[in-house]
Amino acid sequence: MAPMGIRLSPLGVAVFCLLGLGVLYHLYSGFLAGRISLFGLGGEPGGGGAAGPAAAADGGTVDLREMLAVSVLAAVRGGDEVRRVRESNVLHEKSKGKTREGAEDKMTSGDVLSNRKMFYLLKTAFPNVQINTEEHVDAADQEVILWDRKIPEDILKEIATPKEVPAESVTVWIDPLDATQEYTEDLRKYVTTMVCVAVNGKPVLGVIHKPFSEYTAWAMVDGGSNVKARTSYNEKTPRIVVSRSHSGMVKQVALQSFGNQTTIIPAGGAGYKVLALLDVPDKSQEKADLYIHVTYIKKWDICAGNAILKALGGHMTTLSGEEISYTGSDGIEGGLLASIRMNHQALVRKLPDLEKTGHK
Repeated sequence: MAPMGIRLSPLGVAVFCLLGLGVLYHLYSGFLAGRISLFGLGGEPGGGGAAGPAAAADGGTVDLREMLAVSVLAAVRGGDEVRRVRESNVLHEKSKGKTREGAEDKMTSGDVLSNRKMFYLLKTAFPNVQINTEEHVDAADQEVILWDRKIPEDILKEIATPKEVPAESVTVWIDPLDATQEYTEDLRKYVTTMVCVAVNGKPVLGVIHKPFSEYTAWAMVDGGSNVKARTSYNEKTPRIVVSRSHSGMVKQVALQSFGNQTTIIPAGGAGYKVLALLDVPDKSQEKADLYIHVTYIKKWDICAGNAILKALGGHMTTLSGEEISYTGSDGIEGGLLASIRMNHQALVRKLPDLEKTGHK
């Protein structure tokens, strides 16, 4: 019997209990979520850093500014490993097999160690986004690499407000060591580390880092960048940057399309070739007006460059002018043409039909 002669109806008891449970759940879940977030993302109780992307912890949305900050850091951390291994001169070089063109597809400890740093830094900061990387990620080498939650001032200056997208729409493409062949030959200027973020298959963030000159280019589509296009380009007799390993094939296509006055620049690494089209304050960087590739190429080689060019008003398409989707398969069959401050579709129309000419 209730005291003072007061009767509690079953409905009243049920409502009272539900209210109590609701209060307890709210208090405890908030505390627990905070502890999980701090543990998973490297924060400390009472720390004064930014709250960070709650979406990365709960699977909702992610802020592209924060993804750009982590991508830049990942490229630099990977580059540190690439440089350290090269300077030690102990590469542990081996072959992963043959490329489609019959060349050795090489891998070194620089590739592996850079990949580990880049992958786990991104994965720890954004556990709910898909990450595609050129090298195999060995679970036995798993490590938690923490981010301090700070967005660098140069990024905040260019991109003042958050840009949130659903986490499930994001795919990250990592190239932990672009130009491995040149790396083994100690041709250091061609080597880059790259990160690209695609949203619904479209490249929106690109980072290209040159470990040996410590230069980093980054850009966000409809956001900002720390790199610019050059003031002028030669469209009539362009300087065309092409692959060192396939220069003969590309040279025929380039000369057939643009004439005998065309200058061909063989170079290693897709990241290096994209930077050749831009205003880069690096004395080791050659300059070109166009970038052409005529054979199969992997998406982690080109996604970052595609995003940077797109952010600056440039274009990277297949040789037939089709946009490249960064979902699905790891590579594209249709070669590529990259340009900036030119009539890209007019350039596409100048190229021969490779299926008919037998260059493909």
